[in-house]
Amino acid sequence: MAISTSDFKNGMVLNLDEGLMQITDFQHVKPGKGPAFVRTTLKNLRTGRTLEKTFNSGVKVEQVNVDKRDYQFLYREGQNFIFMDLETFDQLNLSADQVGDSGKYLKESDNAMIPMFGSEPLGVELPASVELTITDTEPGLQGDRVSGARKPATLETGLIVQVPLFVDQGEVIKVDTRTGEYITRV
Repeated sequence: MAISTSDFKNGMVLNLDEGLMQITDFQHVKPGKGPAFVRTTLKNLRTGRTLEKTFNSGVKVEQVNVDKRDYQFLYREGQNFIFMDLETFDQLNLSADQVGDSGKYLKESDNAMIPMFGSEPLGVELPASVELTITDTEPGLQGDRVSGARKPATLETGLIVQVPLFVDQGEVIKVDTRTGEYITRV
């Protein structure tokens, strides 16, 4: 379906020469001299790369409907991630490249959204934060409450994050999936 640049919204998926691109940010610009235009930041759904692109105002582009489905992560098999559709119970096999950075936050039985274009999966979308258990970190010392001091901690998925000194091994923490940073203890 062709839409005009005046209909742009964040999250829309467009079929452009560069591939399937999702609008992450856009801005209508009307300079004092010359025609209006729309400046966009686009994310390639197949590669994950971002791109800045400018469209003349009123240009028609093709919008694509992407179906987001709920899946449950079952297990890892070598470099592949196995997911199960929560409605049909069909299994979906995704490579590490398709999963991308989301694989660092996935543990067995976690739920995730997988955007699908037809029958082609376009990556994995996680919630804004996940809860993970610390498997290895240096012990915190009593009275170690220095403001802003951090130490590395290895989580159950193998991800290493910087945590405050008072956090100990075996504790469950909340991690931001967008930045990979410690948020709080659970």
